[in-house]
Amino acid sequence: MRPLVLRQSLSLDGYAAAPAGVRDDFFFEYDEDEEFVAHMATVLGSAGVHAMGARTYRDMAGYWPFQEGPEADAMNSIPKVVFSRSPIDTPWETTTVCSGDLATEVARLKAQDGGPILAHGGVRFAQALVRADLVDEYHLLVGPFAHGGGSPLFTRLTRLKLIDVRSFPKGNLALTYSRPDPTPR
Repeated sequence: MRPLVLRQSLSLDGYAAAPAGVRDDFFFEYDEDEEFVAHMATVLGSAGVHAMGARTYRDMAGYWPFQEGPEADAMNSIPKVVFSRSPIDTPWETTTVCSGDLATEVARLKAQDGGPILAHGGVRFAQALVRADLVDEYHLLVGPFAHGGGSPLFTRLTRLKLIDVRSFPKGNLALTYSRPDPTPR
């Protein structure tokens, strides 16, 4: 069974989306940080499938097919699954639409062969995955800024186990968490 890994950007104060009217600049000096770019290429390339909600899909489909480099290669060549209850155009090659119950569709994807399901959060899609307890591993990318408000990823107490921390020269952090070990009975 392959895991679902949520790749989510956060501000230092824990918001996954900026307040209305504030620009989401989650990768402070991203392109100037070669180590961070290399890390992201590795994360993106490790996926067996990229999963996302409709809004994130539209944004990414308008960007990645026109880019070059290791990150673009991973985003463009690896199959995509977009979760949408409404009809959606899928101009990006290797895209499948899942329109059924989120938990049922994720269980079907997890049962397939292949590498991890790398979910790219728009905040509503990411929150839905967290609420339904579908995430096996969290790749949280924390930028060196605070929004002071916005939409959080977590909306209730969620216990996690830290498995890796990486810091990068421009102040970005990559934190990897898994579900905690089950409590012995």
